[in-house]
Amino acid sequence: MTALAEPMPDDATCWAAFLARDRTMDGRFVGCVATTGIYCKPSCAARHPRRENMRFLPDPAAARAAGFRACLRCRPDEVGRDRIAVAAARALIEAAEDAPRLEAIAAHVGYAPHHFHRLFKRETGLTPAAYARALRADRLKAALGSPGSVTSAIYAAGYNAPSRAYADADRHLGMTPSAWKDGGRGALIRWRTIDSSLGLLLVAATARGLCRISFGEGEAELRACFPNADLQPADAALDRLAQAVATLVDHPGETPDLPMDVCGTAFQQAVWAALRAIPSGETRSYSEVAAAIGRPQAVRAAGSACGDNVLAILIPCHRVLRSDGTLGGYAWGLERKRALLDREKDG
Repeated sequence: MTALAEPMPDDATCWAAFLARDRTMDGRFVGCVATTGIYCKPSCAARHPRRENMRFLPDPAAARAAGFRACLRCRPDEVGRDRIAVAAARALIEAAEDAPRLEAIAAHVGYAPHHFHRLFKRETGLTPAAYARALRADRLKAALGSPGSVTSAIYAAGYNAPSRAYADADRHLGMTPSAWKDGGRGALIRWRTIDSSLGLLLVAATARGLCRISFGEGEAELRACFPNADLQPADAALDRLAQAVATLVDHPGETPDLPMDVCGTAFQQAVWAALRAIPSGETRSYSEVAAAIGRPQAVRAAGSACGDNVLAILIPCHRVLRSDGTLGGYAWGLERKRALLDREKDG
């Protein structure tokens, strides 16, 4: 079984995927080699055949019907099985009151624990434990938005003790539960604007890391995002971060280890991790991003997660194009998106 979000790509796209050994295209089609009689997934590490000997078919079943046999090196038949297993594991985690142990999850889907740990992270961008924590933090975030006390919200989200909720909130919400419920009141955010070669940049950070990077914004826009936070001018630490971000505008292909403090759902976090995994100078379509996190049918949701990115350049949503190769959208203007892509290619 192969989960497809849209029709199989054209032959030129398929061939390009094989040449790049593009793992994000695994499961969307297979390549059949006339001279050997085998079919492979796009990321197969075997030596590439000549183009005239390649034929592309939508899935392993079609390849077998045409008389080809599965490659023993890349095992293309397991792609669909892997994605079914990850989907089943997500469902198990989402339905559980307490996060199940890795061993229990792996046994449920029929894999060895160490192997499934790697597989789950490859498909979703998160480990099973991180996925469970993010889901519980999502529930906490939703509960904090409802009437009632912080304590009741904590238990409604499935926590057994407030201490665990506060630890998860620090990781996923960037502030304490009470601060989140009160619109960020008490959270200290330092900010400044800085000139860059693509226009004025707003750079803002909490004590934990960068919480907003945007073009053409200022204090009014920042206050709209964090209406009850304590906004303060930059200190020396933020000045250094701002300089590093401005440099990144000129060299977007670099991957500096800058601290981040952004909250998001488990799905958004997986998408943002997938964006950061796209190599500099390369692009992906929204459907490829969705497939990369094991949710090939969630193409629109992947696009929305790209649009929800609040850290311009650092989380490189500019590397995502429409399936026809056109630029698509970009919150900070298509001219900037085109410039960033050009700079990565030239770099």
